[in-house]
Amino acid sequence: MNIESKTRFRFAAVITLLNVAIATGFSVAGLVSPELIIPAGSTPSSASAVFAMYAAARTAPLALAVLLSVILGSEYGLMVLGSLAGAIQACDALVGLSSQDVGKTIGPLVLAILESVAIYILRPRRTAQASSYNQPRM
Repeated sequence: MNIESKTRFRFAAVITLLNVAIATGFSVAGLVSPELIIPAGSTPSSASAVFAMYAAARTAPLALAVLLSVILGSEYGLMVLGSLAGAIQACDALVGLSSQDVGKTIGPLVLAILESVAIYILRPRRTAQASSYNQPRM
């Protein structure tokens, strides 16, 4: 990895780690204190506890896989997992939108956009030498 590649990787790593840390934090908060996550005026129930367990089951392994990709320096792994994390945040924004909750729409939407930028920056660059390999040989 050259310096430019390392800088792009570090930027994508920070954004992706931040993304999955926030998602994991919310799921753990739902397990520990469900009243922090459920809509105002609602009472925590066994259903909200099950929902929090599903959220944690989704986010914790993703966070560990992202951390492993960063530790190993895997650009490809980070691109795949970052794309997945961004897609999850985009879906979370749609859930927030459907429930007409601005906070649960804007936060995930911002994370999805930041993740998209990080993945775009991390994508492989085409060089003149690399593109010449794709030319038909005569």
